[in-house]
Amino acid sequence: MTVRSSFVLHVLPDRIDDYVRAHAEVWPEMLQALRDAGIRNYSIFRAGTEVFGYFESDDLEESARYMAAQPVSTRWQDTMAPLLSERVPDAGPPALEQIFRLD
Repeated sequence: MTVRSSFVLHVLPDRIDDYVRAHAEVWPEMLQALRDAGIRNYSIFRAGTEVFGYFESDDLEESARYMAAQPVSTRWQDTMAPLLSERVPDAGPPALEQIFRLD
């Protein structure tokens, strides 16, 4: 069963261009780790210096465990940390609570 997840991150105002540029060139090994974790249909949207991410997985907990164990995830989060108001855990950002859905 597909499970949806989303998150919001706050990018530092003077680093938003760096954040956008980094996501135009995500490392191939990071993309592969996300795929191997079962993450799909992943998008990030921007509103000023806030970014909203959305992705799907069959098992969010297993996907998070897998990503937390991947050295590339740690390296990516370490690289992104100076661009953000707060470092994202290696397992991925905390999910937002869903309060409405229209099918």
